[in-house]
Amino acid sequence: MEMKTRLIFQRYLALLKMTRSLIQYGELYTGDVKRETPSRAGSEKTVSTAAAQSQFHTDLWLCFIVQNWILDFGRPIAMIIMPLEWFPLNKPSVGDYFHMAYNVITPFLLLKLIERSPTALPRSAVYLCIITFVMGASIHLVGDSINHRLILSGYQLHLSVRENPIIKDLKPASLIDSFELLYYYDEHLGHSMWYVPFFLILFLYFTGCFTQVKDEKMPYSGWLLLGPSAVYYWYLITEGQIFVLYVFTFFAMVATVMRQRRMGFVLDSNGRFLFYNFIITLGLVLVWVAYLWNDKVLRKKYPGIIYVPEPWSFYTLHIKGS
Repeated sequence: MEMKTRLIFQRYLALLKMTRSLIQYGELYTGDVKRETPSRAGSEKTVSTAAAQSQFHTDLWLCFIVQNWILDFGRPIAMIIMPLEWFPLNKPSVGDYFHMAYNVITPFLLLKLIERSPTALPRSAVYLCIITFVMGASIHLVGDSINHRLILSGYQLHLSVRENPIIKDLKPASLIDSFELLYYYDEHLGHSMWYVPFFLILFLYFTGCFTQVKDEKMPYSGWLLLGPSAVYYWYLITEGQIFVLYVFTFFAMVATVMRQRRMGFVLDSNGRFLFYNFIITLGLVLVWVAYLWNDKVLRKKYPGIIYVPEPWSFYTLHIKGS
């Protein structure tokens, strides 16, 4: 009896050990599955996020084009069309409100563009660029608003500040210096603080637009948006007098493309859209300069090696009078 009891007890202990082993194995297996599931979900999420980021951003590029054409290019046109009775000279004009909207919407779109970059970009540099952009655009808002009121009073854009009929006879003469300072804030400081960070952000985004997928092409929607976008950038470069900045940015983009190709990477659809934009814009600027190459009046206002007349100077000289 004692022998039988001992045998049963031993079998019971063996059964407990086997059950414990099975439980431990089951917990280990279940834990592995649970540990693998989040990582698998995370990897799937990463893949889907990367795929979404590498897709052509039709919505963003379309928003850029619409707001650029309406709020920037259309701003001076709206100021000319709208009756003065609606917007007195001592109050903000419709163009000023367009400029205010531009100063808010454009930084937002730039941040959304950076968020969709396939690669992580230096956040500190992006934030500094956005802050500087807003400050420069705000400086330009004030200078451009006063400049528009001067145009309505007879100011001629194709002449320098001191040569303008409504300014050259001002008394005391120190007032002319004040208008030259205003012109400097508007056309030089404001434009520099506005456009340098703008193109720097575009270039930073461009550096992340490379992939090893050889057959990634720009979609049909991208080709449709390319024309309006390039024409706007032609206006931006000529009216903003930032041809040198544009050329340096373009050369940096070309150098980046050549370097990435040696490493086996090619441009994705968004990178191609930006790159083709710059190429077409360069062609449009060269055609514009060639067309006005022998204009003596504009040559006097834009002396030096780099001769890129502003469209609105051409308007006040050749179109407004006729």
